[in-house]
Amino acid sequence: MSCPFNIRGTKEKAFSLVEVLTALAILALISSSVLVVIDRSTASAANSMQRIRAFEVARENMEELLSSASVKEGVEYGDSNEYPDITWETVVEPFYEPITARMWIRGVCSAKYNDPNGQEQTIELEHWLTDLTKEQLLQLMKRDEEEPQDGSGDLIATLEEAAEYAGVDVETIQQWLENGLLTLEDGSFVKSNLDIYIRSKGNPSEDDKKQQIKSKAELKNKTGQSGKAGDASQQGQKDEIDPKTGLPYSELEQMDFTQIWDLMKGRQR
Repeated sequence: MSCPFNIRGTKEKAFSLVEVLTALAILALISSSVLVVIDRSTASAANSMQRIRAFEVARENMEELLSSASVKEGVEYGDSNEYPDITWETVVEPFYEPITARMWIRGVCSAKYNDPNGQEQTIELEHWLTDLTKEQLLQLMKRDEEEPQDGSGDLIATLEEAAEYAGVDVETIQQWLENGLLTLEDGSFVKSNLDIYIRSKGNPSEDDKKQQIKSKAELKNKTGQSGKAGDASQQGQKDEIDPKTGLPYSELEQMDFTQIWDLMKGRQR
């Protein structure tokens, strides 16, 4: 004989609307935090990759500089062939090292890129290439005196030669002309005008544009003014006069590096 069992009725309690919305809000907050972390990690990885590429570009330029048999003072720049979004610049310049009172030639190779925030970042490598003797220093100082005093040494006749001087192609020079690069009456280019566009990578400020030389008369006048100090010191002297210091080269040869460097810095102020 079977015994009947009564099944007690049950009623399950469901989540309220407030509880569901609260759970969704917490889930959204956690998910957004995870997405922020992922985004920052991605940006950091991209920035690290760009830094590695920029370092590679700067290192290759430095290795090329160190493997050269000789170097020439000046500035070169351009875009990386392998990484078009990275620009590079190589500077070879003399500088005075006061501890040992010696003059050196150094090479500075830099590469620039934009980080994920759009800020420009720079990787820079520097190497002291060689020291200069006093004779070599005097040759550097004397070089300006050998330039023609009429300013003709600052002129470039053709578009192709201007492109070669600036280290760019002819199309870039034409773009600079459209952007306000001035030439003289005969169409020749002035090196100082090109230097303004070289330093600004083709986008000088309006103030820089106003500093351009507009005529041969202005060029000759500027060149003449830079040589006045040397010309005045030359009167009554049998020895050649250095235009930067106003002293005879025979006297400069008796000085040490510290004295010569102080004279050069004093005239530049």
